[in-house]
Amino acid sequence: MRLFIAINFNNAMRARLLALRNELRGKSVRGNFSEPENLHVTLAFLGECDAKQTAAAKSALGAVGFEPFEIAVDCVGRFKRDGGDIWWAGLRDSEPLLTLRRDLTGRLVNEGFVLDRRDFSPHITLGREVATDAEPWKIEPFGEMISASELMKSERIGGKLKYTPIARSKRYE
Repeated sequence: MRLFIAINFNNAMRARLLALRNELRGKSVRGNFSEPENLHVTLAFLGECDAKQTAAAKSALGAVGFEPFEIAVDCVGRFKRDGGDIWWAGLRDSEPLLTLRRDLTGRLVNEGFVLDRRDFSPHITLGREVATDAEPWKIEPFGEMISASELMKSERIGGKLKYTPIARSKRYE
């Protein structure tokens, strides 16, 4: 299974993200735009995992506790790529988010995972291979309280990416 650990959103947050995605789509010539149910923040990408690795990922996820914290989206930006850019909604700096990711990746490494060494740039992908004349822009911040993270399975079904949660961190209410 192809796995990653992510923060998913409630319906209100997802609706605001969809409005940003649609605004970007309206300014674009082409692109592969994210499906509503696929909007998330990736905390750790694990790649192809066997049953033993999946169990280890679940163990690491379950071992990381955190107090609920707020995240806020405050801009729309891009990663430049040949053939079209990756456009995203960017998150305001958040020490609790960075701490959660650091704790989680530390546990994953202890479980034997080899993780991407690039700096963490928390974002929600709005579209890939996007061709547009638009420039990144700031927005009125919006967000939600985060109280859980999830182990997600990624698969292509009927030509479309589908992300399915298979485990959840301990939830704080």
